[in-house]
Amino acid sequence: MDNKLSEITGKLVDSFHKVGGINHLDGVNLPSREAIVDITRDLLRLVFPGFYDKEPIHSNEVAGYTAKLVAVVARGLEKELKKAQVADAAALTREFLEQLPAIRATLQTDVTAAYEGDPAAISNEEIILAYPGIEAIAVQRMAHLLYQRHVALIPRIMTEWAHNKTGIDIHPGAQIGSHFFIDHGTGVVVGETTRIGSRVKIYQGVTLGAKSFPKDAQGRVVKGTKRHPNIEDDVTIYAGATILGPVTIGKGSIIGGNVWLLEGVPPATVVYQEGGQTKMKTTAKERSEEHTSELQSPCNLVCRL
Repeated sequence: MDNKLSEITGKLVDSFHKVGGINHLDGVNLPSREAIVDITRDLLRLVFPGFYDKEPIHSNEVAGYTAKLVAVVARGLEKELKKAQVADAAALTREFLEQLPAIRATLQTDVTAAYEGDPAAISNEEIILAYPGIEAIAVQRMAHLLYQRHVALIPRIMTEWAHNKTGIDIHPGAQIGSHFFIDHGTGVVVGETTRIGSRVKIYQGVTLGAKSFPKDAQGRVVKGTKRHPNIEDDVTIYAGATILGPVTIGKGSIIGGNVWLLEGVPPATVVYQEGGQTKMKTTAKERSEEHTSELQSPCNLVCRL
């Protein structure tokens, strides 16, 4: 058996030389996934004090509790930022932590949106403790701060941890306004260059994705381009809808379930499936004229009222 294990070991080591693209040897140390997950959990404890702790936190203990937790997060985050080759990890750590009160204020609007947007919700406490969308949004909002400062790996590890927990995949690059509500949530995908306005509500299975990937003369995918949709204020997107490419869904529009869109939608428009066709009608009060037109996408007949 020892000889067999020695043979296996030799073959594995040999593969490290032959298949080098998945090695990380003799290089700069990478951020620790486990450490970043611990930091993310502690950040959730800071933005939702009392909800992620096993024991209750009393008001007369909150200052000491917060000071201790901030110190733990600061030490851990600075260490991981140094591994990510951030030039001034200490300054960035302080800058990040200073933004947490503002993040909390925005998360309050998300909780309010969930409570007002779901008739089944009985309290804010239920939403924070039990709704996966709130956890996914909270992690993404914090990861986005690091993404904006061009931090490598750490923001993506944070949001992928939330993805694994909640089934909701929001890239840390996505820009999201206030009062954002993801109802149910499983299977939601929000791409890197997506921009979402305020008071937007989306349901399970929604994809805000990219239509295609431009390539350079050598056939390599071009990075850093705008690839994902813009969702303006007060839009609702129902379950299973797919919106691809750098298109704009206008303010106040409603995208029905299982709709597939490759084109933009004007403000105050309802897009829906009927009889195997994708149709569209405006909701603007001043528009009463009825006509039809065709979308240049997989959508078929489009009806506007």
